[in-house]
Amino acid sequence: MKIHFIFVMSLLILVQPGVFAAPEGIAPGIMVSHDLFNNSMCEGVGCYRIPSLVTTPDGVLIAVMDERMGKCADLHDSKDTNLVMRRSEDNGLTWSALERIVDFEYGKSASDTAMIVDWQSNEVFLLYNVMDFNTEPGIYRIHVIRSKDNGRSWGEAEDITAQITKASWHKDFKFVTSGRGIQTRSGDLLHCLVNMDKGVHLFGSRTHGKDWFFIDTPLEGVDESKVVELADGSWMVNSRITNKGGRYVFRSDDQGAHWRGKPEPALIDPSCNASLIRYTSVSEGYDKNRLLFANAKSKKKRENLTVRISYDEAQSWSEGKTIYSGSSEYSSLTILNNGHIALLFEKDIHKENVFVVFSLEWLTDGQDSYTPPQQP
Repeated sequence: MKIHFIFVMSLLILVQPGVFAAPEGIAPGIMVSHDLFNNSMCEGVGCYRIPSLVTTPDGVLIAVMDERMGKCADLHDSKDTNLVMRRSEDNGLTWSALERIVDFEYGKSASDTAMIVDWQSNEVFLLYNVMDFNTEPGIYRIHVIRSKDNGRSWGEAEDITAQITKASWHKDFKFVTSGRGIQTRSGDLLHCLVNMDKGVHLFGSRTHGKDWFFIDTPLEGVDESKVVELADGSWMVNSRITNKGGRYVFRSDDQGAHWRGKPEPALIDPSCNASLIRYTSVSEGYDKNRLLFANAKSKKKRENLTVRISYDEAQSWSEGKTIYSGSSEYSSLTILNNGHIALLFEKDIHKENVFVVFSLEWLTDGQDSYTPPQQP
């Protein structure tokens, strides 16, 4: 495997740092708007898809996507998909040149990244799915790499498939949900794994990535999911579900040993991956508990990318603000160190991948504004 260390190796590309196409149709009031990944950036690319966006403890933004060569196909049908990255050290105003960070030989592909930030060790973990058509066609494996320097370089890949799946799943359609996972208040890393036949399972690490655990309590009938820790310490999973026109949610009071689920019809959805993150928490010195949710707000079509806010730990949600009313699919939210909200989303059926920044005041039409946390 070729892991490209960014300070050593560079990639010949058409785009230069800080040079962007201007996205069309983005809502007025957006503070920053850049098309970070599009097909014109590198010859032979079928599309860039599947955004993952995080902010490191040092305030660096890392954006990672699939680079699908030749055609815009998912992992099981692509023998040449790489993972590419851009970084920003100024809250998204300018970005580094595009870099390939996972680039296998032809016949082996990587796809569907999810990042988890470890705020205690100051590391970023990048999980992704792998298929080797030369030796194991049709077999999904899960790898993880880590960065200790805000994405400037990445360590050697580790195959953690055996730690977070069952041996009996060897031939199953299984994958890590793309986007991002979380770190709980106890320090555990936590994220969602999908087995299309066996349900969604949570997995994570209690040892800052030295080893990984798997929770064998399936959430059945759902697809790509995101987990968040609620103010009372319970966990909530928000899930994509097919042909229902909305989302489905699960809650656990015992760290995933047992779950109770129900439909979430208020969050209409066309069966698409979404983004769910905590914005602020009273336990961390902020004035309010706030959660953010982004998805294609439509029952049938992947369109109308919208961001909503909840003040009552997902018991209810605002109507939200539309970021882009046209064709839009997967998205990934993060919070900048200055309190602004950032989002990377797929726009116009795999033609552009747009990064935007907006304020809490804009999102709430002036009804709420960001206040830095009070120190104890």
